[in-house]
Amino acid sequence: MILEKVIAGSGVIAIEGNPHAEISSVCNDSRKVAHGSLFIAVKGFASDGHTYIATAIGKGACAIVCEDMDMARSQVAQAGAEGITLVQVGSSRHALAIIAANFYDNPSEKLTLVGITGTNGKTTTVTLLHRMFTALGYNCGLLSTIANYVGNRGTEAVNTTSDPITINSLMSEMVDAGCEYCFMEVSSIGVEQERVAGLKFKVGIFSNLTHDHLDYHKTFAEYLRCKKLFFDTLSADAYAITNIDDRNGMVMVQNTKAQVVTYSCRKIADHTCRIIEQSFEGMLLRMDEKESWSCLIGMHNAYNLLAIYTTAVVLGSDPQEVLVALSSLRPAPGRLENIRGPRDISVIIDYAHTPDALENVLKTLREIAPDRELICLFGCGGDRDKTKRPEMAAIAQKLADRIVVTSDNSRTEKTSDIMADIKAGMDTSGRARSLFIEDREEAIRTAIMIASQGATILLAGKGHETYQIIGTEKKHFDEKEIVNGIFETAE
Repeated sequence: MILEKVIAGSGVIAIEGNPHAEISSVCNDSRKVAHGSLFIAVKGFASDGHTYIATAIGKGACAIVCEDMDMARSQVAQAGAEGITLVQVGSSRHALAIIAANFYDNPSEKLTLVGITGTNGKTTTVTLLHRMFTALGYNCGLLSTIANYVGNRGTEAVNTTSDPITINSLMSEMVDAGCEYCFMEVSSIGVEQERVAGLKFKVGIFSNLTHDHLDYHKTFAEYLRCKKLFFDTLSADAYAITNIDDRNGMVMVQNTKAQVVTYSCRKIADHTCRIIEQSFEGMLLRMDEKESWSCLIGMHNAYNLLAIYTTAVVLGSDPQEVLVALSSLRPAPGRLENIRGPRDISVIIDYAHTPDALENVLKTLREIAPDRELICLFGCGGDRDKTKRPEMAAIAQKLADRIVVTSDNSRTEKTSDIMADIKAGMDTSGRARSLFIEDREEAIRTAIMIASQGATILLAGKGHETYQIIGTEKKHFDEKEIVNGIFETAE
């Protein structure tokens, strides 16, 4: 593709060199540069892409996009190269997104792109949307925390919202594979870093907004602003679907150009849902005054299912067909997965890693089995928002009979320090009902060993993850494997 077409609309300030240069690929990682690449020098949080321009040129880059033209010239001189085209832009980060979309021929415009943002429920909602629309006969793509799918072909995901090159590359593959829909998680960090700039969304969904990512955003107001920005940028021919039971539900859409569609489990809205009854096997719902069974459980999943139903109806699907399809959906991996063991013990594995998510899951388990002992095992991630640690402790203390505090992904923090932060959120009563065990596998064994007949044990925080990060080491850690192994030994 010709350079001037690749950089169109990316905020070009100046060009030095040949605007008609032939571009073979685009990248912002110098390690991925090949002959004929366009290298975009992005100023990141840990490093500045401008310092890698010489390296990129050495690997064959023929053109450079930059913010600092003087530094770029210096790097070209350092590389001793000639014939390198330099393109100056106002924001390399924004330019990266636009350039990636241009290079892959704007694939989002050829798909019905549905994005969901919010603190909790994103993964479940997009995963089930992908499954449901596939069941309805459509070829679909998925971009999620757990995995990316082009039709039925899946690859492991790295970030909640991938970088723009990965996003547009995958969407291009979806178009080539004949996909009609793409369902995508949109994180606040992804919005703030403009990873979704240049994408054409048909539907934006807001789930809820609670405490998370304040290690990055610093304040809740900034976290909200980044979420809201997603809806601010939707076009007039798009739909903004919002949960009006969340106090920020209407705030999200107050400046959007899109058509607003509301959903609620408590109020009058465009689409509504009520839980009629539920057990560990599932729940009976009244969705827009029509009854539907789901094997998912919990009020938070009622909201997820309602968001899915609303999206499908907005996109023109028959409501009755949608309800039938909803009834066959299984939970996303690591979302309230139930493993039954000896002594009628139920071990529930869930990704709940925020105060609100932990509270939702514990309340659900308490409502379903009020007479069973409820044990909550959890930890908190290291190098992440520290303020939620005592909050999660207080929630566990309030809703669980016994608590086991352990490690999660401690990263470069000491697990003992993280556990101390958690302990600080408990009073004397909570500490008396708690065990503090750093090794998570040992903690799981202990929780099962101390559980009474018929107890419910929640393993919170890991969910779908099959690894644990301690220090800088990422090691295999699969809670389902561990629990099943313990149960097999006990039988």
